[in-house]
Amino acid sequence: MKNFALIGASGYIAPRHMKAIKETGNHLSVAYDVNDSVGIIDSISPASEFFTEFERFYDHANNLQLEPKTALDYVAVCSPNYIHRAHIAAGLRLGCDVICEKPLVPSVKDLDALELLEEQTGKQVRNILQLRHHDSILKLQEKVKSAGERNTKFDVDLTYITSRGRWYAESWKGDPRKSFGVATNIGVHFFDMLNFIFGSLQDSHVHLSEEESAAGFLEYENARVRWFLSVDANNLPEDVKGKKTTYRSITIDGEELEFSEGFTELHNISYREILAGRGFGLKEARHCIETVEKIRSAPVNIAMGDMHPFLRK
Repeated sequence: MKNFALIGASGYIAPRHMKAIKETGNHLSVAYDVNDSVGIIDSISPASEFFTEFERFYDHANNLQLEPKTALDYVAVCSPNYIHRAHIAAGLRLGCDVICEKPLVPSVKDLDALELLEEQTGKQVRNILQLRHHDSILKLQEKVKSAGERNTKFDVDLTYITSRGRWYAESWKGDPRKSFGVATNIGVHFFDMLNFIFGSLQDSHVHLSEEESAAGFLEYENARVRWFLSVDANNLPEDVKGKKTTYRSITIDGEELEFSEGFTELHNISYREILAGRGFGLKEARHCIETVEKIRSAPVNIAMGDMHPFLRK
């Protein structure tokens, strides 16, 4: 049984980490968040210590390291995007391996700094890139591999609209200085998936870059991808509005990839892989970090690359 600390306990994704820790047979020793709305802990790990001040959390974690029985093995990071690097660094310096939500960090420079810190501490960082474990994605990857060399690349449309209310703009997620923008915040794991399936990125163009929506074109070794991402419910297809708040679609050569289900266990699978000595580290995360960094820094240019059908509307 491994001992875990969790940073960012009141966030949306934190309960999935808490459940994954418990359901893989491990122990959540201590959790931290500046907010105290963490009642979910009672139904998962009620004996866990909890702190709302980082200094007290870090001091407690250091004290746990003094005894082999209580020493922490892992720190799980579920905090806002802009403080991932600081919290990952804190976990490594505690002498723990770190499991962090996506996006791991905003830039390649940050990634390089973490690689150096891994070398200094002898500990490792693992990124939650859960789509790499999804059955439909694994089958598609195998299909692309088995297709061998083609005269033309796969034509892919990626559309993801996940409606957010007015609270979103007031939260850290609505602040591009903290979330790094909608393409990074809700798109980074899709860009990782595209690299996982279709190979290295060769070209990128941005067609839309707004607070609530982004769109563009990506060309990979084996695919040409038109992408559209949004948190604005007004962008939902007409046949979806009023019925669902989320629309997720990937088409490959005009054929829809069905992957609307199968998400609930992906964090558990990710944890099992990490605990077995596998998982996805800084090397695997590098490509999607490079991709979102390029997207954020690129000028909007609708004259380059194919435009997504939603953007044409």
